[in-house]
Amino acid sequence: MQGKKILVTGAGGFIGSHLTEELIRRGHHVRAFVLYNSQNSWEWLDHSPRDIKESVEIFLGDIRDPYGVKKAMKGCDLVFHLAALIAIPYSYYSPDTYVDTNIKGTLNVLQAARELEVEKVIHTSTSEVYGTAQFVPITEKHPLQGQSPYAATKIAADQLAMSFYFSFNTPVSIIRPFNTYGPRQSARAVIPAIIIQIAAGLHEIKLGALHPTRDFNYIKDTVAGFIAAARSPKAIGEIINLGSNYEISIGDTVNLIAEIMGRKINIISDKPRFRPEKSEVERLRADNSKARELLGWQPAYGGLAGFKRGLMETIDWFSNPDHLAWYKEGIYNI
Repeated sequence: MQGKKILVTGAGGFIGSHLTEELIRRGHHVRAFVLYNSQNSWEWLDHSPRDIKESVEIFLGDIRDPYGVKKAMKGCDLVFHLAALIAIPYSYYSPDTYVDTNIKGTLNVLQAARELEVEKVIHTSTSEVYGTAQFVPITEKHPLQGQSPYAATKIAADQLAMSFYFSFNTPVSIIRPFNTYGPRQSARAVIPAIIIQIAAGLHEIKLGALHPTRDFNYIKDTVAGFIAAARSPKAIGEIINLGSNYEISIGDTVNLIAEIMGRKINIISDKPRFRPEKSEVERLRADNSKARELLGWQPAYGGLAGFKRGLMETIDWFSNPDHLAWYKEGIYNI
């Protein structure tokens, strides 16, 4: 990757901002594709250290615009495609927006990469494409099931990416992260939702379903997996899980966070936070053997001990009053 110019779409988001920062720390030339807005906000990159902001090249645009995407990609050797709408609850309200952003946006990236002969595209998938696990641990050969409009659009985007590899030999790799958590994550995600409410001093925590299990992965592990995929020629044409092969229920996660934060809480079932019954993904647990084999990647925050360590780092960040002020603990963020 040395000497390569790198485009990161969705660079202002949770994973995208952490990835952008790490690439710059490693000395790479990064162009950050951030959603255009009239405030000239770079989203989470606005809060990056000064040396990061001085080193990154910002491109304001919209992933749904094929002309802007191609302009952003010109001169780039490598593309990390993370731009997407990811909130599952909002996909119930506005599925058309998800089709435009997640499917058509991915098509724009693939078309431009093909025309410009980009060296590699790392496309971001999600464990939600598997739906409720039919077997565990979940390998990349697990059946796909779109249990939400969001998941359906990500399945379609993944299939488009692979179709360009098979049809046009576009050098695509698909990275499929399981549930990533860490500093700066949106309050719509369960771990920040729990921490924010406790850190704000609430004793009654509003949550949705507690019984589903998830394979949580700390942001540093996810970022390391993306970079490992970019560096490995074996990743081209492959779909690769990034997960810990460790699952824990939402209920047990709440108790673990409360224990770390030294608080006693009561949980209130909040109806708006529940998915429709058939849309709930009941169980997720990754088989990460392919990532180990092809990328040489393994989670540094794996297992219960690693999960606790990642939670402590996440809690420390959210507990900072300056950071907590960016969130609205009393409002359910879909």
